[in-house]
Amino acid sequence: MRKLLISTVAAAAVLAAGSAQAADKLKIGFMATLEGTYTVLGEDGQRGFQVAMKEAKAMAGGREIEVIVGSSDASPDSALRAARKLVEQDKVDIIIGPLSGSEGIAIRDYSKTQPQVTFINGISGAQETTYVTPSENFFRFNMDGAQWSAGLGKYVFEEKGYKTVATIGEDYSFIYTQVFGFALEFCGAGGQITERLWVPLGTKDFASIIASLPDDVDAIYLGLGGGDAVNFLNQYQQAGGDAKLIGGTIMIDGTVLSSKGKAKDALIGTPGSGPQADTWDNEKWQAFVKTYQDAFPPEKRFPSPSLLATGYYNAFNAMKTCMDKIGGELGDGHKALRQCLATLELDAPNGKIKLDSNRQAIGTNFVTEVVEENGNLVNKLVKIIPDVNQTLGIDPEVFKTVGLPSRDVPECKKY
Repeated sequence: MRKLLISTVAAAAVLAAGSAQAADKLKIGFMATLEGTYTVLGEDGQRGFQVAMKEAKAMAGGREIEVIVGSSDASPDSALRAARKLVEQDKVDIIIGPLSGSEGIAIRDYSKTQPQVTFINGISGAQETTYVTPSENFFRFNMDGAQWSAGLGKYVFEEKGYKTVATIGEDYSFIYTQVFGFALEFCGAGGQITERLWVPLGTKDFASIIASLPDDVDAIYLGLGGGDAVNFLNQYQQAGGDAKLIGGTIMIDGTVLSSKGKAKDALIGTPGSGPQADTWDNEKWQAFVKTYQDAFPPEKRFPSPSLLATGYYNAFNAMKTCMDKIGGELGDGHKALRQCLATLELDAPNGKIKLDSNRQAIGTNFVTEVVEENGNLVNKLVKIIPDVNQTLGIDPEVFKTVGLPSRDVPECKKY
């Protein structure tokens, strides 16, 4: 009888402990670039996160969510400082972030030292983050920068007739990845990249770069974003520049198209590509746009969610979907959560997303052109590229021979 009583009390204690764990707040660390040249990108990423939080009523898996914000400036060191505080001082369960490419590589490496925390990428897009030495507790529900270039190289070569191109890009991992994807396709179609120019992140004065732009190319590819993109456009117009332009993903995103002043008008007619298209008539996408618009006063948001807002919205919803599925339990080293994330097919506003064996997104890409619509600049849908994987449809063994994205990789040739 005494044994039975002890067993009953022990079982009750275990059940009570399990209920207490489920009732504890779920601590999520939110990381984005809320400082520096990419501040405007981070702010819209935060808006996307807030929209998802509001839809979820700040609950996941039956647990109230407590959010702790970590701010960075797009540098790996700042991202590491933010992550260390969130993990080691604030004791978060999950991190959603970071935003910028080299930050993502740094956080992937850090995640390997913190197996008790699950990391879900915000929107950072360097290829190496998941392609090279991936981390078992780091999941990315957005495509990388090369995947975001899918379809653009062929489009500008075959449809726009651009045979020679020069590129300008910020000198760091994400833009290397963007140019990598563009070059593989453009050069594979028969195009030539005659010159690749690189500028430091946070460049204020583009005079020397503008002066050195070649005149004998059909178009210039712009791999710039945030304050750098706006500064370049202002100075390029002042210098009388009139070349045809091709936009990298964050060059033609809403974060630039909604900037103040007339310099952005130089982008009208510019082809680009990325994980969404403003004019896509898909019902789920249009519903997300309206939800985003309704969540904030017009003066405190963009006319349409940027890709940063969409990326963080998707990352949150991947987390919530799996937390709901596992009943909020994070025992056994987050095993159930991670198994769910690895096998999840997320029905996102910008198309279905699933992960490969490296926990990297396979998704839909959109080729677009910048147009003016109702007084705003938007990305008009040109073409949809479905099921884009990290090797861009190239045989994985052949893809390995290309090398990792850098200032001069890939070579401009057909692989």
